[in-house]
Amino acid sequence: MKAVGNNLIIQKVEENITKSEGGLLLNKKDRADIRYIEAKIISVGDTIKGLDEGNTIFYDRHAGHSIEINNNTYQVIKAQDVVVVL
Repeated sequence: MKAVGNNLIIQKVEENITKSEGGLLLNKKDRADIRYIEAKIISVGDTIKGLDEGNTIFYDRHAGHSIEINNNTYQVIKAQDVVVVL
């Protein structure tokens, strides 16, 4: 699987369950105050500089779309949606 152009194929890092101040258990993806999601880069498009396969990133939660390949779910996003590289 190879990303083309200005696209990245990423896989979300497993979501952690957190506890709110009131004691409720919340999944990070269900929290409205979390804008960015952590993911690992699986494939980098041929026009992208500064990002490599295996990098851990944070990207805008509203970016891209999901694809399913061999029972694994991946996200396809644009490089401009990446806000942090760890």
